[in-house]
Amino acid sequence: MKISYNWLKQFIKTDWNSEETSALLTDLGLEVEAVEKYQSVKGGLEGIVVGHVLTCVQHPNADRLKVTTVDLGDGVPVQIVCGASNVAAGQKVPVATIGTTLYDKDGNSFVIKKGKIRDQESHGMICAEDELGLGTSHDGIMILDSDLAPGTPASKVFNIENDEVFEIGLTPNRADAMSHMGVARDLRAGLLQKNISTELITPSVSNFRIDKRILKMDVSVQDSKLAPRYCGITISNITVKPSPQWLQNRLKAIGLTPKNNIVDVTNYVLHELGQPLHAFDASKIKGNKVIVKTVEAGTKFTTLDDVERTLHEEDLMICDENGPMCFAGVFGGKNSGVTETTSSIFLESAYFNPVTIRKTAKRHTLSTDASFRFERGIDPTITEYALKRAAILILEVAGGEITSDVVDIYPKKLEDFSVVLNFNKTAKIIGQELPKETIKKILASLDIKINSVSDVGLGLTIPAYRVDVQREIDVIEEILRVYGYNNINFSKKFNASVSNSPRTEDYKVQNIVANQLTSVGFNEMMANSLTTPDYVELSEKLNADFNVIMLNPLSKDLSAMRQSLLFSGLEAISFNINRRNADLKLFEFGKSYHKFPSGYEEHKHLTLFITGNRLAESWTNTQKVSDFFLFKGYVNAILSRLGIEKTQNKPVESDVFAEGVAVVLGNETIVEFGTIKKSIAKEFDIKQEVFYADFDWNRILKLISNKIKFTEIPKYPEVRRDLALLVDENIQFDAIYNIARQSEKGLLKGINLFDVYQGNNLPEGKKSYAVSFTIQDATKTLTDVQIDKIMSKLQKSFETELGAVLR
Repeated sequence: MKISYNWLKQFIKTDWNSEETSALLTDLGLEVEAVEKYQSVKGGLEGIVVGHVLTCVQHPNADRLKVTTVDLGDGVPVQIVCGASNVAAGQKVPVATIGTTLYDKDGNSFVIKKGKIRDQESHGMICAEDELGLGTSHDGIMILDSDLAPGTPASKVFNIENDEVFEIGLTPNRADAMSHMGVARDLRAGLLQKNISTELITPSVSNFRIDKRILKMDVSVQDSKLAPRYCGITISNITVKPSPQWLQNRLKAIGLTPKNNIVDVTNYVLHELGQPLHAFDASKIKGNKVIVKTVEAGTKFTTLDDVERTLHEEDLMICDENGPMCFAGVFGGKNSGVTETTSSIFLESAYFNPVTIRKTAKRHTLSTDASFRFERGIDPTITEYALKRAAILILEVAGGEITSDVVDIYPKKLEDFSVVLNFNKTAKIIGQELPKETIKKILASLDIKINSVSDVGLGLTIPAYRVDVQREIDVIEEILRVYGYNNINFSKKFNASVSNSPRTEDYKVQNIVANQLTSVGFNEMMANSLTTPDYVELSEKLNADFNVIMLNPLSKDLSAMRQSLLFSGLEAISFNINRRNADLKLFEFGKSYHKFPSGYEEHKHLTLFITGNRLAESWTNTQKVSDFFLFKGYVNAILSRLGIEKTQNKPVESDVFAEGVAVVLGNETIVEFGTIKKSIAKEFDIKQEVFYADFDWNRILKLISNKIKFTEIPKYPEVRRDLALLVDENIQFDAIYNIARQSEKGLLKGINLFDVYQGNNLPEGKKSYAVSFTIQDATKTLTDVQIDKIMSKLQKSFETELGAVLR
């Protein structure tokens, strides 16, 4: 939000410079992010002086050029070549001297230099008004008042406004500060806290009067909940034309482009008082009736930007007898706006329901200065005051006369908020006890009325425009920000309580896993929980009926809560691949959201994604693509780190996995992982293989133990024995692993598959597994007899249960 310092000083008299003022506003919570210089004429006419044309003769080598000598007030006339047809001896003209910087209509700069034009020296430039930024005409040079003395700076001849503009990063809750008057209110409170007495000067409407009653509009509000207050008035015999320079300068300073005097006044009052206004061409209002209502869904309506929009049944519209003229509080209609031929207007000032305005603005993707304020809540008490203020300004800049009474439909007054403030709680929250008189002074400076006073606290009435102050804690925040956060004393003593929390606290376990994953090259991602509802169509496991749909979504692509973390992860992978970052290892702790018939549920997950090459490209590395077994190792490493053992791997059939495995413990599935189907990856424009794991985090937290088990390091050696087993090709290593564990539970410490062979020299339908077995006794050294007995038992179990043959 931009605030003009010159404009601000119309509300509050201060001799502070912009740096001091911006520091105070920032301390008050209105953070000034930048202060920009503004000049009504870019460059401020620096280097431009009044010149007296002494002679003017035809250029000897050009028919359209003149050679002049010009007195610049320093006693040494200079020669200037000029191409204007209206230049003549005896004129007083604006001259850009050597070294002056001028700007074209696009803001591009160029410097006036000494030069030659067709062999004639030229020591400056006699300027037209568009070359100085004083107008748009380029018909010839400017002719100045003959009484001006040569050498007079042009900045003294023309009224150049120099201003400083604050760029304020306004937080959404501060609807009261979305105007120059609102900022001035806060600035006054800050100055009073510094014992600088100042008064808030508001524009007077005492000279408002009705000239005639010849153009009445019948106004009807069909739903006062949607439009609690609606005011209007007619003004006739106006002349629509460009605004005077002072009004244009005010709007240009805050980044607005002037349109015409009527529209400019409505914009001026909007940024002055924070009250949006709208002007209708009165001749286009059919039946002289203004009806505030909702219309039938599907009604077509063309807005000022020439876009035909389809109305929703909840859109609040300003209508006449024939239909809609304007989106209430959002955007005007094409067929009712003010044009150059408009001679009478109906001027609207209203307070609309913020929720209604926000829904309409989002529904039709319209964002205007008016909707920005209406949807956050404006001051319902100044509706009529702002209307009168605008009417007076319109008469000043466009002529005309007020031709109707003020219509003010306000059936149920919006009441101020009542709050009780407790002194003890205030001291506890602030961390310091403030004098009661200081608290009262601050509240008074914020227009918060004190109704009752006791030893315990205060009974307060909050003005209606402070929609963000409705609770005791809000009042305490107001007191603190005006008193100054920097003025609160901090104790040198630090008190803290240490609570005993188990090792299995969710955040602790997350940190353990996150540290492990980042140590092997993973990056943590955090995706938006809002997504498109269309993703459920990519998996049969998901159901569109279980989507949690937003009532007021930002867009269709963010209108549902995600049922799976898979698709947000694929979005992240696609985003990175499109930016030439194709080797990825990602993980995310997040939730999925479901609307089951039994009610709403949230499920927490840990998801892993890997794709691309294992290692970054380097002359020391041979590039190798990440594969399923590498990914399986990452999954098993997490389970091992968390102490989850005795699990089983089972094939999983899923419409998202081309190949998938489920890790189960008992009857519960802990994690599913595998290779994403190409058809799903293709939906995200991913052409490379992607591996995905989904951990049921809530089940994992239930399985891990808070107890730490320690075992002594064995003193006795371990022994390794290998077996080469010939088995059917459909037998998986998992079967060998489980049989070995069941056969020898005590001394078998490790089982490792180090080779798999299928091909020549083996019977058809067979394959060979080379498996190593690590055997160790923690109490003594094993003998060959014991080792051979164990290996024989294992071999026999494999032969019996799997039909394995020793190669």
